Formats: sequence, structure tokens, C-alpha cells
Amino acid sequence: MTTIRNNWTREEIADIYNKPVLSLIYEAATVHRQYHDAGEVQVCTLLSVKTGGCPEDCAYCPQAARYHTQVKVEKLMEVSEVLQKAVEAKEAGSTRFCMGAAWREVRDNRDFDKVLEMVKGVSTMGMEVCCTLGMLSPEQAQKLKDAGLYAYNHNLDTSEEFYSDIITTRTYDDRLDTLESVRKAKISVCSGGIIGMGELEEDRIGMLHVLATLPEHPESVPVNALVPVEGTPLEDQPKVSVWEMLRMIATARIIMPKAMVRLSAGRVRMNLEEQALCFLAGANSIFAGDKLLTTPNPGYIKDQEMFQQLQLKPRQAFKKEAQTLNIL
Repeated sequence: MTTIRNNWTREEIADIYNKPVLSLIYEAATVHRQYHDAGEVQVCTLLSVKTGGCPEDCAYCPQAARYHTQVKVEKLMEVSEVLQKAVEAKEAGSTRFCMGAAWREVRDNRDFDKVLEMVKGVSTMGMEVCCTLGMLSPEQAQKLKDAGLYAYNHNLDTSEEFYSDIITTRTYDDRLDTLESVRKAKISVCSGGIIGMGELEEDRIGMLHVLATLPEHPESVPVNALVPVEGTPLEDQPKVSVWEMLRMIATARIIMPKAMVRLSAGRVRMNLEEQALCFLAGANSIFAGDKLLTTPNPGYIKDQEMFQQLQLKPRQAFKKEAQTLNIL
């Protein structure tokens, strides 16, 4: 039985990450079955409620105002429009609805008040409601919690060592401070990163080390493959291979056994067989819908066909945190 640990060393994680890939997948699949129903996958929808014009300089992001991409700046959506999108997502099979705003940080203004109304509305639909809005203060996190927020996404993106090569407009500690604010408000933490940005394997291992040594592991760990966007500094980065994704997913599964490991951005460039391997390696959450904020993603119908082919079922909303199942 795998023990839940928060004292992993980088060396231990590196040893896991660098195992022969088939042995790594087998070990991860075994751990997965100890803590989760291997035939169950969480289906999430991510909607951009405020698009473009972000003052940050994240090198991967088409929503940064300083880059010349095809993304148009749009004001915050109306509450009624967002709630209709949530209804459509639920009808299509999603059990978690995440709202993203291209903000550097949350400000206490009318836009934040509107987001709180969105959260209240979605929380009445029987869906897990999630937000990703940038940096948060403890007080703002508590307001979101009081409105009914279930989870908050704030990715570390990469290792602390490589971070300044990708982002200079906020620090690594800023991100960790936001995660602490979210945790103090007793909101479920969603935090992962992106691979394929030019980082070394040591950086991938470093990011996993930070997540796995937090006082509590994130309940959700998104693993994103970079989707290069024309006009951003990373537009010419090569495609991440499925083997790299598998190593990240399997390692995350082994060192954070209870977490939902989300196969996130980049899935549109993977075929059915590659996605099946990721589920075998411990991924048990996806984003569904045509877009992830502004980048392409497989549509609901395609995912429904995949679920049917692989005989997977959607995970129910608000399911108790993973318990030891001993399905071996």
C-alpha cells in the first residue's frame, strides 16, 4: 500500500520519473487502483469569462496584452450568459464548471462582485464550481468560499528555477501565497503546470516536488502540454511527446495518490490510444468542450465517443475525497 507522504526528496521523485516507462506506468496504475475507481474520469468544463488584455508576460499565454495574437479583448461576461453556459456544460456531462478571467489579480470591485454572483449561481446547479482569477488575498478567497466556490485553480507552471524564464511579472512566492490563501479558506486546491516550454526534466521534477511537499497535496493536479500559439514567445516550441506526458502523469499519481490528475491542455493533439495510455498511467480528469479558455480542445461528442470506446464513466460531482479502494 502506497503511503501518503509530504516529505519527498527531489532525488526520490527523479528516481520514480526516470524508471523504465512500462514499469512506471504499471506502478502508477497499481497506485491508482488503490485510491480511485480506474473506470471513472472527472469531466470538467473551463470557460473564459473575461478574455484577453492581461498585463502579465507569461510566455505561453495568448491572452497577454503585450503579445500580438489573434485573441480579442473581451469584457467580463454577464452573469446570465455564464449561467447558461454552465447549464449547457452540465447537460453535456460535465460535473465541474471552472471560470477563468484574464486578470493578474482579483480586485475588490464590481467585476469581482459579478464573479461572486456567477459562483453562487453555478453552485446551485449541483456542479463543483471552480475559478481561476489570478492572485488572491485571504479575504478574497473567503468571499469566494462564502459564495459557494468548491475549488480554485492556480498553477505553479514550472519549477522555481525555470520560472523567471517564463514569467517576470509575478514571483513564484506570489503563486504559493495564493495557494496558501485558498487552503486557509478551506477551498479545494487545483495546481499543476505546463511541460514543453523549453524546461529541463529537472524542472518538471522540481515542480512536482514543490506540489508533493506542500502541507497538503492539491486535490487536483493538471498536467498541461504546451499548445504553441502564434505571436507568443513560445510559438515555435516542438510538440510534447506522449511519453513525456506519461512520465509526468504517472509520477504525479505515485507521489500524490489521492489527487485528481488532470489530462489538460494539449489533449487535442493526442489520439485515442495516447489518451488511453494516460488514463492507464493514472489520469482521471479531463477538460471537455471545444476550447480551454482560448486554445482548441476536443468537443463533447468526441469525448463521449472516447468514453464509450474505453468504457469509462464520468465521476459524480462532490464525490468524497479518494478513499483507499484496494482494487488490485
